[in-house]
Amino acid sequence: MSDALTNNTLQQLTEVLEARKSGDPDQSYVASLHAKGLNKILEKVGEECTETVLAAKDAAQSGDCSELISETADLWFHSLVMLSHLGENAGSVLQELDRRFGLSGLDEKASRNK
Repeated sequence: MSDALTNNTLQQLTEVLEARKSGDPDQSYVASLHAKGLNKILEKVGEECTETVLAAKDAAQSGDCSELISETADLWFHSLVMLSHLGENAGSVLQELDRRFGLSGLDEKASRNK
């Protein structure tokens, strides 16, 4: 997968999420989540997180990752809705990941515990 494809997909999704943020809740799932507020969005993130964990356990047993990929997409999507609700987007997460690139994971984790 190319960086251009990944960044283009995230950019397009960010644009769609922002456009639908203030849309009609009766016409847009994203708008309906925003209308219901942060707690509903967080509930969905938690639900998708649990489903992703269960799908990973199933994939480890069966060797079939298709459900894991689907659930991870749902988790990412709802996480992006959460970020959008709070005025952030995938770009902020990518910048943080870029900042961490080249850092030892152990060093990065230790720096957060100070």
